[in-house]
Amino acid sequence: MIQPSNRLDNVEEYYFSKKLKEVNLLKAHGKPIINLGIGSPDLPPSPRVIEVLKESLSDASAHKYQSYIGLPELREAMATFYKEHYGVALSPLREILPLMGSKEGIMHISMAFLNEGDEVLIPNPGYPTYASVAKLLNVKPRFYDLIERNGYEPNLLALEKLNLDKVKLMWINYPHMPTGAMASNKAFGDIIAFAKRNNILVVNDNPYSFVLNDFPRSILKYPGAKDYCLELNSLSKTFNMAGWRVGMVSGKVEHIDAILKVKSNMDSGMFYGIQKGAIEALKSSKLWYSSMNSVYEERRKLAWELADALKCTYNKDTAGMFVWAKLSKNNHSEAYIDELLKKKSIFVAPGTIFGSKGEGYIRLSLCATTEDFEEAIARVK
Repeated sequence: MIQPSNRLDNVEEYYFSKKLKEVNLLKAHGKPIINLGIGSPDLPPSPRVIEVLKESLSDASAHKYQSYIGLPELREAMATFYKEHYGVALSPLREILPLMGSKEGIMHISMAFLNEGDEVLIPNPGYPTYASVAKLLNVKPRFYDLIERNGYEPNLLALEKLNLDKVKLMWINYPHMPTGAMASNKAFGDIIAFAKRNNILVVNDNPYSFVLNDFPRSILKYPGAKDYCLELNSLSKTFNMAGWRVGMVSGKVEHIDAILKVKSNMDSGMFYGIQKGAIEALKSSKLWYSSMNSVYEERRKLAWELADALKCTYNKDTAGMFVWAKLSKNNHSEAYIDELLKKKSIFVAPGTIFGSKGEGYIRLSLCATTEDFEEAIARVK
């Protein structure tokens, strides 16, 4: 048998990939599973976005290879989006690179800037892909703890007491997944200053800023940010286009050019129709955001009610499409969610998949109908 690469020795199949096999098997055997574990928007994109996609299919250029840097009008739309919603001026030609979802950007950025033996700062709890990519590239993950009493902001003073000589990149993610915490203006300023002092490239992963959040922010708006920061963004959550795979990375031209060297060797451009649909989505009016958030607001109230029924505690001052809930004392996350799945046929995410600091927590997704939440509450009560 041909043996897999050694780089897979420390990397496991993505948790949700494995767990959903179990959940789907239970469904196949007739179990009435309510899935509150996955952050996959169940709401549709705007009808106009879908219509634009359909119309584009008859265009003479629709089925050809596309540019590695996306259509000029897509980059223009992304630049306009950043200017209107974040107050950030970006060159559509030099400072924005469309991506096939921001998840691929995590790999592209890492390959562009990290060498074997480098170190990368990763939030704990945080998105598991940050650590997986580091391990795949034989880069050392250095986890920094985010704790509730500090508002899930990094303790930069504690970090600076450590040896950071080999640290080249730092991942941050605000609004934060899985906790929903929002970084303060001071926190963003302090992070940029920390990056400058230590010559570290900071990447803010920012796909949740329009979900249940009245004040979307970009780290690129803060003084000095472009020299030391990149920002990932995505249409997946904001416009209910997760399966379309449309994202972007923004920042200084030299950084974008380095990422393009990787990306242009990995794909042959984004499908034309998807780009046209994305352009239309980025033009959405304020009504789109308020309509989407009214649905999530209703669901979040029910998620809080479910968390109460599960005897959990939680912070209401959060953003994003999850509720991060603390279990009652002496409950372990994975054992708890397995018991909930077995006894109540409700699937939620254990906090431990996001890092050791997620122990004792669960994450409830708002990507389920009010009927699902009401049924889940009834089962628990």
